Amino acid sequence: MNPLTMVRDLFHGPPTPGVLGVFGHLDATVDAVKQLQAGGRDDYTVYSPLPRHELEDAIGAWLTLYMSNDWPVQVGGKPIGSIPPYVVIMFEMTVLFGALNTLLGVALNALRGARRRGTIAYDPRFTNDKFGIFVPAQAADAGKVEALLKGAGAEEVRRA
Repeated sequence: MNPLTMVRDLFHGPPTPGVLGVFGHLDATVDAVKQLQAGGRDDYTVYSPLPRHELEDAIGAWLTLYMSNDWPVQVGGKPIGSIPPYVVIMFEMTVLFGALNTLLGVALNALRGARRRGTIAYDPRFTNDKFGIFVPAQAADAGKVEALLKGAGAEEVRRA
Protein backbone atom coordinates (compact mmCIF):
# COMPACT_ATOMS: atom_id res chain seq x y z
CA MET A 1 0.00 0.00 0.00
CA ASN A 2 1.18 3.51 -0.79
CA PRO A 3 2.55 5.35 2.31
CA LEU A 4 0.75 8.55 1.31
CA THR A 5 -2.55 6.69 1.13
CA MET A 6 -1.90 5.22 4.58
CA VAL A 7 -1.20 8.67 6.06
CA ARG A 8 -4.29 10.15 4.37
CA ASP A 9 -6.50 7.36 5.68
CA LEU A 10 -5.01 7.71 9.16
CA PHE A 11 -5.81 11.42 9.45
CA HIS A 12 -8.81 11.87 7.20
CA GLY A 13 -10.54 8.52 7.02
CA PRO A 14 -11.45 6.79 3.76
CA PRO A 15 -12.69 8.92 0.86
CA THR A 16 -16.42 9.58 0.72
CA PRO A 17 -18.01 7.85 -2.28
CA GLY A 18 -19.92 10.16 -4.57
CA VAL A 19 -20.14 12.01 -7.87
CA LEU A 20 -18.13 15.10 -8.84
CA GLY A 21 -19.39 17.40 -11.58
CA VAL A 22 -17.23 20.10 -13.21
CA PHE A 23 -19.02 23.16 -14.62
CA GLY A 24 -17.67 25.97 -16.76
CA HIS A 25 -20.40 28.51 -16.01
CA LEU A 26 -22.05 29.83 -12.85
CA ASP A 27 -25.55 29.58 -14.33
CA ALA A 28 -25.20 25.86 -15.01
CA THR A 29 -23.87 25.35 -11.48
CA VAL A 30 -26.81 27.23 -9.96
CA ASP A 31 -29.24 25.20 -12.10
CA ALA A 32 -27.66 21.96 -10.88
CA VAL A 33 -27.93 23.08 -7.25
CA LYS A 34 -31.60 23.97 -7.74
CA GLN A 35 -32.27 20.57 -9.31
CA LEU A 36 -30.50 18.83 -6.42
CA GLN A 37 -32.60 20.80 -3.93
CA ALA A 38 -35.78 20.03 -5.85
CA GLY A 39 -34.85 16.35 -5.70
CA GLY A 40 -34.50 16.53 -1.93
CA ARG A 41 -30.69 16.45 -1.79
CA ASP A 42 -29.01 18.80 0.65
CA ASP A 43 -25.74 16.96 1.26
CA TYR A 44 -23.67 18.40 -1.59
CA THR A 45 -20.52 20.55 -1.64
CA VAL A 46 -20.15 23.39 -4.15
CA TYR A 47 -16.75 24.71 -5.26
CA SER A 48 -16.24 28.13 -6.80
CA PRO A 49 -13.12 29.85 -8.14
CA LEU A 50 -14.29 33.23 -6.86
CA PRO A 51 -16.62 34.43 -4.12
CA ARG A 52 -20.26 34.82 -5.15
CA HIS A 53 -22.40 37.15 -3.11
CA GLU A 54 -25.91 36.39 -4.31
CA LEU A 55 -26.97 35.45 -0.81
CA GLU A 56 -25.65 38.24 1.38
CA ASP A 57 -27.06 38.72 4.84
CA ALA A 58 -27.26 42.07 6.56
CA ILE A 59 -26.04 40.98 9.99
CA GLY A 60 -25.43 44.38 11.52
CA ALA A 61 -28.53 46.22 10.36
CA TRP A 62 -31.06 44.65 12.70
CA LEU A 63 -29.09 45.28 15.89
CA THR A 64 -28.44 48.96 15.16
CA LEU A 65 -32.01 49.66 14.09
CA TYR A 66 -33.34 47.93 17.20
CA MET A 67 -31.11 50.04 19.41
CA SER A 68 -32.23 53.28 17.74
CA ASN A 69 -35.87 52.38 18.41
CA ASP A 70 -35.07 51.34 21.98
CA TRP A 71 -33.42 54.68 22.78
CA PRO A 72 -34.79 57.21 20.28
CA VAL A 73 -32.54 60.26 19.85
CA GLN A 74 -33.36 62.38 16.84
CA VAL A 75 -30.17 63.73 15.28
CA GLY A 76 -30.05 66.30 12.49
CA GLY A 77 -33.78 66.05 11.76
CA LYS A 78 -33.42 62.52 10.40
CA PRO A 79 -35.96 59.81 11.16
CA ILE A 80 -35.16 57.45 14.04
CA GLY A 81 -34.63 54.34 11.91
CA SER A 82 -32.79 55.83 8.91
CA ILE A 83 -30.10 53.70 7.34
CA PRO A 84 -27.30 56.16 6.31
CA PRO A 85 -26.05 56.94 9.83
CA TYR A 86 -25.62 53.25 10.55
CA VAL A 87 -23.73 52.15 7.44
CA VAL A 88 -20.35 52.29 9.20
CA ILE A 89 -21.72 50.48 12.25
CA MET A 90 -23.32 47.81 10.05
CA PHE A 91 -20.00 47.28 8.26
CA GLU A 92 -18.09 47.01 11.53
CA MET A 93 -20.68 44.62 12.99
CA THR A 94 -20.47 42.47 9.87
CA VAL A 95 -16.68 42.27 10.21
CA LEU A 96 -16.93 41.56 13.95
CA PHE A 97 -19.55 38.82 13.64
CA GLY A 98 -17.78 37.37 10.61
CA ALA A 99 -14.49 37.12 12.52
CA LEU A 100 -16.15 35.65 15.60
CA ASN A 101 -18.07 33.09 13.53
CA THR A 102 -14.88 32.18 11.69
CA LEU A 103 -13.07 31.55 14.97
CA LEU A 104 -16.01 29.55 16.28
CA GLY A 105 -16.19 27.51 13.06
CA VAL A 106 -12.47 26.75 13.09
CA ALA A 107 -12.63 25.72 16.74
CA LEU A 108 -15.65 23.46 16.21
CA ASN A 109 -14.14 21.84 13.12
CA ALA A 110 -10.86 21.29 14.94
CA LEU A 111 -12.65 19.68 17.86
CA ARG A 112 -14.88 17.60 15.62
CA GLY A 113 -11.99 16.51 13.46
CA ALA A 114 -11.86 15.52 9.83
CA ARG A 115 -11.76 11.82 10.69
CA ARG A 116 -15.54 11.60 11.17
CA ARG A 117 -16.59 13.02 7.84
CA GLY A 118 -13.97 11.51 5.56
CA THR A 119 -12.56 13.30 2.55
CA ILE A 120 -14.47 14.57 -0.43
CA ALA A 121 -13.45 14.81 -4.07
CA TYR A 122 -11.75 17.96 -5.26
CA ASP A 123 -10.21 19.20 -8.49
CA PRO A 124 -7.48 21.90 -8.66
CA ARG A 125 -9.36 23.58 -11.53
CA PHE A 126 -11.90 24.81 -8.96
CA THR A 127 -9.39 27.46 -7.85
CA ASN A 128 -8.78 28.65 -11.40
CA ASP A 129 -11.78 28.82 -13.73
CA LYS A 130 -14.24 25.99 -13.09
CA PHE A 131 -17.13 25.42 -10.72
CA GLY A 132 -17.80 22.06 -9.14
CA ILE A 133 -20.42 20.12 -7.23
CA PHE A 134 -19.65 17.01 -5.20
CA VAL A 135 -22.65 14.90 -4.21
CA PRO A 136 -22.07 12.02 -1.79
CA ALA A 137 -23.81 8.97 -3.22
CA GLN A 138 -23.57 5.23 -2.91
CA ALA A 139 -23.11 3.11 -6.05
CA ALA A 140 -26.86 2.46 -6.43
CA ASP A 141 -27.67 6.20 -6.33
CA ALA A 142 -24.70 7.47 -8.35
CA GLY A 143 -26.28 6.90 -11.76
CA LYS A 144 -29.20 9.24 -11.03
CA VAL A 145 -26.86 11.92 -9.70
CA GLU A 146 -24.59 11.61 -12.76
CA ALA A 147 -27.58 12.02 -15.09
CA LEU A 148 -28.80 15.06 -13.15
CA LEU A 149 -25.40 16.79 -13.27
CA LYS A 150 -24.95 16.02 -17.00
CA GLY A 151 -28.46 17.28 -17.70
CA ALA A 152 -27.68 20.52 -15.88
CA GLY A 153 -24.71 21.19 -18.16
CA ALA A 154 -21.68 19.68 -16.46
CA GLU A 155 -18.63 19.55 -18.68
CA GLU A 156 -17.29 16.52 -16.86
CA VAL A 157 -18.88 14.09 -14.41
CA ARG A 158 -16.94 11.37 -12.62
CA ARG A 159 -17.41 9.04 -9.70
CA ALA A 160 -15.12 9.73 -6.83
